[in-house]
Amino acid sequence: MDPQAVLAAFDEQIRRHPQTDARDEQVEHDDRATRIMPAGDGWAGVTWSSLDPTSADEVIAGQIRRFARLSRPWEWKHYSYDQPPDLADRLLVAGFTPEPAEAVLVAEIADLTLDEPAPPGVELRVVDSKEGVEALVSVHDQVFGGDHSAVGRALLTRLQRQPSTVAAAVAFAERTPIAAGRVEFHAGTDFASLWGGGTLPAWRGLGLFRSLVALRAAMASTRGFRYLEVDATPASRPILHHLGFVELATTTPFTHPRGGGSRPR
Repeated sequence: MDPQAVLAAFDEQIRRHPQTDARDEQVEHDDRATRIMPAGDGWAGVTWSSLDPTSADEVIAGQIRRFARLSRPWEWKHYSYDQPPDLADRLLVAGFTPEPAEAVLVAEIADLTLDEPAPPGVELRVVDSKEGVEALVSVHDQVFGGDHSAVGRALLTRLQRQPSTVAAAVAFAERTPIAAGRVEFHAGTDFASLWGGGTLPAWRGLGLFRSLVALRAAMASTRGFRYLEVDATPASRPILHHLGFVELATTTPFTHPRGGGSRPR
């Protein structure tokens, strides 16, 4: 894998020209920025920008004005290679607040092990019902904290559409959901992306995270995607590196004071 070529493809396909199948979301393009504007409770924010020292402050102010009609959270998703080099500082001056940075990791699916069985006594189930979505939300709430019911509602809606652009899996110990994760399929691109991979503390260290990555990678492979991307936290980064993922950049959500909270895991 050529990291620079893959990063360029990711920037063009995922950031500059994001696809959305949500009926209440709209992708808007300016000469200098791309943003997602939702009518409902979906994610809102700037996904890509192309700025220079003379244009940056004006474009930032323009995005703030555009999002002012939303009485809800939105964010500017900043990447370590974005220009100008002081863009993060300019966002701070404009009133944004940074959240913890994450590593942008990518693997070529053909290089991944797609058969990682769950540990004894644990069953991996593909989410295909309301009950499965509720189990996934339960895991997300316990692992990441907060209320992930909006994630569940969006997931259930997207699972009911054909073709679906998302899939999910939950690990069960008997009837108890103990780990979960989602995968998004970005139509018309080379990329699928991982979201929400997490395991309850008592079940960590047994290989469940690896099993869920392999299952979701297999789903993406079946649909013909070449790459698997994930915004990795410090906890998951070493495991993903071991599985064959390569770090291409870092990304930091900058939230505007009119709202708070980054894209749901």
